[in-house]
This record gives sequence, structure tokens and C-alpha cells, in this order.
Amino acid sequence: MKNICAIGVGYVGLVTGACMADLGNRVVCLNRNQQKCDNLKKGILPIYEPGLEEIVQRNLKAGRLSFTTSYDEAMEDAEFVFVAVGTPSGDGGEADLAHVEAAATAVAKRIHQPIIIVNKSTVPIGTGDWVAGIVRGAMPDPNIPFWVVSNPEFLREGSGVYDCMNPDRVVLGSTNREAAKRVAALYYPLHAETIITDLRTAEMIKYASNAFLATKISFINEMSNICESLGADVKEVARGMGSDSRISPQFLGAGIGWGGSCFPKDVKALAHMASTHGTHPQMLRAVMEINRDQRKRFVTKLRHILGGFRGKTIGLLGLSFKPNTDDMRDAPSVEIINLLLYEGAEIKGYDPVAMENARRILGDTVTYCQDPYEVAEGADALMLISEWNEFKQLDMERIKKSMRRPVLMDGRNIYDPRRLRELGFTYRGMGRGYDEAGQPR
Repeated sequence: MKNICAIGVGYVGLVTGACMADLGNRVVCLNRNQQKCDNLKKGILPIYEPGLEEIVQRNLKAGRLSFTTSYDEAMEDAEFVFVAVGTPSGDGGEADLAHVEAAATAVAKRIHQPIIIVNKSTVPIGTGDWVAGIVRGAMPDPNIPFWVVSNPEFLREGSGVYDCMNPDRVVLGSTNREAAKRVAALYYPLHAETIITDLRTAEMIKYASNAFLATKISFINEMSNICESLGADVKEVARGMGSDSRISPQFLGAGIGWGGSCFPKDVKALAHMASTHGTHPQMLRAVMEINRDQRKRFVTKLRHILGGFRGKTIGLLGLSFKPNTDDMRDAPSVEIINLLLYEGAEIKGYDPVAMENARRILGDTVTYCQDPYEVAEGADALMLISEWNEFKQLDMERIKKSMRRPVLMDGRNIYDPRRLRELGFTYRGMGRGYDEAGQPR
């Protein structure tokens, strides 16, 4: 059993802390918000993540997991400090490291025994060296040894607990290989491949991985637009491409693009770093541009069908940026709703778990409904935004009867165009080409 302090209780910090406790370690999670901390002590989570509530409550009961607002308490016995605080985008796309700096300074002032500081936050290349300098300058006793290890996370929201306990690889970077090996030992029970590098390479692996996945999505979305123009079906194109082992089918789902807290922030940050260091990140810029265009294209297609939005009621199925999360950060729904509102539409919406977070962002500009069928009542069109499982088996005959005009915009290509047309819907997917009658799918 190792003693771990985890700073931050968001999607990364809370998942990492809870999973480390489940592996038999003693973990103290630190957050300065008293109300949030009090709720966590009762097993009430600030985020939705499948399986996380169970694992938190189990380890609270076992005494391996605790929560505090006090750095002194969190650091008392800590051998490892996992820093998992937010690094939001600045005005120019750069990562804002204010929370990282505050955490490093607070930790440094309380170091009283040898300790390993583990950067879990996604941070610009060179941050590990910068954090080491902050700690060295703020320590009360400079003779106590410490080490900084970069350990980037690769957790998908909605699958965070699974990904934490079943990692494809564990990436560690440090100027001290023995310190990296000590962090690697925490992951030994998971039997994952361990990659040990220098600090900057580990930090770059995280950015490069997310940028590549975002590029793959933007690529298939550009192919979907070409498919629409030429009459091909992007779903079949993606299936044919994905069957090639060099390509794989993952992240080849054409739709309305990516959002969330990682891809938008990380691609922008990497492009910013590249520009400020004299390189020309033209592919990264194209990836971001294609993603922005997909949302606008989705709205444009519906405008063409309805002949404008003024006085029309548009229903949105799904508000979170992806299924199985309540995260609304850079969710496509927000931009789409704002575009529709600007042109005079009235908006109804439903999401299985993100309604509360949506209200904080969108306020009363949206009529929030209890289920998809209420969204459909009196609507001139439905827009499928995030592909929650409950949307895949809806009673489409009931949906059609309750709509003012049966138009369905499938932003994730989850429905069968032929079946919906047979039911009388005007259906539009993303990059679906034409049917046998020459009609767009």
C-alpha cells in the first residue's frame, strides 16, 4: 500500500484517485471547494462517469479513499502527489497553467519527506521542468529530495474507469528513471505496457495522441462531405477503410465533429506551441477548421429543408458533447443552438444526464423536456446530436405522429435512412450519399 495525494476531483483526478484506491493504495483527494468535498465524503459525485460512483463508495467504506480541503492533511503521509488540475485554453489557444502553478507551490511548501510529484494534467511541453523549478524555489528545506514525473492520462469521458483499469499503455517521463519506475510500480497490477521517456517526450505523446485522433475524425468528416457531393455512403466508405489493419475502424464515425474538454483544448494548445516555436501547424489548423464547419454544415442542411428557422421549433436529442457523460464543454449542441436561436428558431432539448449542466450554459433559451417524445411534440425537425443508446430504439411511428413536420437530422448516422423514409420522414444523415431513387440520405 502506497500513500497518494491526488489534487483535483474532476474527470481525471477523481477517476485516477478512486482507481488507485481500488488497487489497494491509501488515497487522499484534495479539492478546495468545501461543499464539493463534503458531498464526496458522502459518496455524492460532482460529475457523471459510468461506474465511478460505485468505486468511490466502495473505497470510502473500505477506508482507502478520503477527501479533504486541507493541503496539510493531504500531504501528511504522501509518497506520491498526483496533480490533476484544469489547464483551460487562454485567449490565444495556449494552456493556462495557473492551477498547476498554485498546486506546485502549495505542495512545495509542505514537503517534509522524499516525494514524487506526478503531473497528470495535460500540460505544454517543458512544464515538468518548470514545475520542478517552482517546487525547488518554494521548498522550506531544499535538502529534501523530490522528483517530477510526467504521467499523461488517456481516459475517455464515459469510459474513464474502464480506461484507467485497462490502459493501452502507461507513459512516464522523468529526468530520474528510478522515480519513473516507482510510479510504474503503482500500475503493475494492471499488466499494461510501460513506456518510460524523458519529461518532454512524455508530455508530447499526450498532445500528439489527441491531435491524431482529432485529425482522424476531421478526415472522415471531410470525406463525408465529399461523399454527399458525389453520391457515396460514408458509412460504407469508413467500413471499407477501417477493415485495413493499418487504419482501424476507430474514430471513423462521420458526424458533427468532436468537442469536450480534451480535443479542442489540446489541438489548439499544440498549434499554439508549434507557432510560437517557429513551425507551421497547417494540418492542425485544418483539423480545427473542418470541425467548426461540420456544425455549421449541419445547420445549413436543415435550413435548406425548412426554408429558414424563424417561427420553427427544433428539437435536439442529446446535449452533452458525447454519450455517457454530462460534460458540456465545447459541446456541438451549444454552437448549434446559438446558430438556430440567432435565426429565430425555438429550441427544445433532452439529454439523459447533462440537463443540469446544459441549463448553466444555455439558461432558459431552451425548453428542457423529460424524454425524446416530449421533444418531438410539435417540432418542425429533430436533430440527433449525441448518440445515447436510448435514442437508438425509439418508437419512430410515435415520434412522427407527434411532430408538426417529420424532419430528422441524424448528426451521428445511427438510423436506417430507408426505414425512416418508409415511415414518411424527411431524413438527412452526414455523408450518406443517395438512395436508389436518387434522393439524399
